[in-house]
Amino acid sequence: MVEPGNYPNVIEKILREYSKFQTNYDEFEVQTVVDRDNQHYEINILGWDGYKRIYGRVLHLDIKNGKIWIQHDGTKSGVADDLLEMGVPKSDIVLAFHAPYKRKYTGFAEG
Repeated sequence: MVEPGNYPNVIEKILREYSKFQTNYDEFEVQTVVDRDNQHYEINILGWDGYKRIYGRVLHLDIKNGKIWIQHDGTKSGVADDLLEMGVPKSDIVLAFHAPYKRKYTGFAEG
């Protein structure tokens, strides 16, 4: 089991792995954003598809009150499973993209 003090390291390792999956298009850039001071972690994609601007968040995690809050998960495999595999207990993972009243049914922390 991972101690909460090591959650930033766990998250950053996961972000590095997901950031390796670059797009097939030179016009797109994958950005990894790490704000350890405020405990915000993101992966964004941006660029151009012809004349159309592309910008989107792939992943957004926060650490609040000793728990990892998954604010957005645009990955195929699901970052919650990655966190579990790295030793983070379900009781320390909040699926924040679900409404608070639904979280009690997820098997993860409610917040």
